[in-house]
Amino acid sequence: MSETVCTLYKKCGGCQMMNLPYAEQLKWKEKQVRILLDRFGKVSPIIGMEHPYHYRNKVQAAFKPLRDGRVISGVYQSGTHRVVPVDSCLLEDETADAIIVTIRSMLRGFKIPAYDEDSGRGVLRHVLVKRGFQSGEVMVVLVSAKPAFPSVHNFVRALLDKHPEITTVILNVNPYATNLVLGPNERVLYGKGYIEDTLCGKVFRISAKSFYQINPVQTEILYGTAMDFAGLTGTETVIDAYCGIGTIGLVASDRAGKVIGVELNRDAVRDAIENSKRNGVRNARFYCGDAGEFMTATAENGGTADVLFMDPPRAGSSPEFLRSALRLAPQRIVYISCNPETQARDLAALTKGGYKVRAIRPVDMFPHTNHVETVVLMSRVGERP
Repeated sequence: MSETVCTLYKKCGGCQMMNLPYAEQLKWKEKQVRILLDRFGKVSPIIGMEHPYHYRNKVQAAFKPLRDGRVISGVYQSGTHRVVPVDSCLLEDETADAIIVTIRSMLRGFKIPAYDEDSGRGVLRHVLVKRGFQSGEVMVVLVSAKPAFPSVHNFVRALLDKHPEITTVILNVNPYATNLVLGPNERVLYGKGYIEDTLCGKVFRISAKSFYQINPVQTEILYGTAMDFAGLTGTETVIDAYCGIGTIGLVASDRAGKVIGVELNRDAVRDAIENSKRNGVRNARFYCGDAGEFMTATAENGGTADVLFMDPPRAGSSPEFLRSALRLAPQRIVYISCNPETQARDLAALTKGGYKVRAIRPVDMFPHTNHVETVVLMSRVGERP
């Protein structure tokens, strides 16, 4: 058995490996990466966490009313919309968990009904909490099924009395029948509407909708590995595809000549631009658009890039994106992946296109789950890595 076991892990389904000691989890993950990626090159030993608990700096809870009038909050059972009641989770930030429990306890006193998916009645659907690992700043997002949230300002004042560590509160409205937690409209109820956190020496602005790695301790290791692989000397032109709020590109900016970030999410690009200003970075530009189309246009106009950082979603990169990368033909590609299966597929396409894998390093970003991140360095055949 593992060092610490959650009593809910079988029912919840979020921690598929909680029954294994952490050292055994790491062995299993490294083996999976070797099975998938060994054919491309030598897989280095996995980097695990020293303290693999309470690492999630983003916590979201679904709320559900029961027939007896009580309200439960927690996580959806894996593959379902059944809410498993959770007050504290071994993976989640403890401050975030405590805030969610407090909000649930306040609902009855403020006559705020939890949302019922079956009937479409009720108000509070979810609560999302984000906490800055270094800054300690805390964002609370109340996700409402209706624009009108009863006694919202009094509710927020009472919440702040109980949790003065909260630095901003946002009301997000999601009236749609959807699997998405957040809706399109939101308004700031308290604070500045975002939090900031420091990662790899850079300060990042984090909004409710923007993506930010949920395990900052391992993210510093992940990005540090990516920077080492990139081998930047201060003169290179770097493209950060799928750049999000600019984390990888801004971390690379100290070592590169020029950084170009491309991202489809307009909110994330706005945050990336603000993050660039906040850190006094003058050699980075961020664009809202499709990264593949951007690289194709760059190549057609005679542009080049020395290093391409790519960090796609779990589905991996599209064939169109990979073709555009091959057309641009950067000297080196640093591929960060949260899914080695789709990464193996993409590496096959890139190696057929003239690249060779030079280094592979797994990093355990999500202890007690079956997920693993990998960083892969590629360079064009015939060039030094």
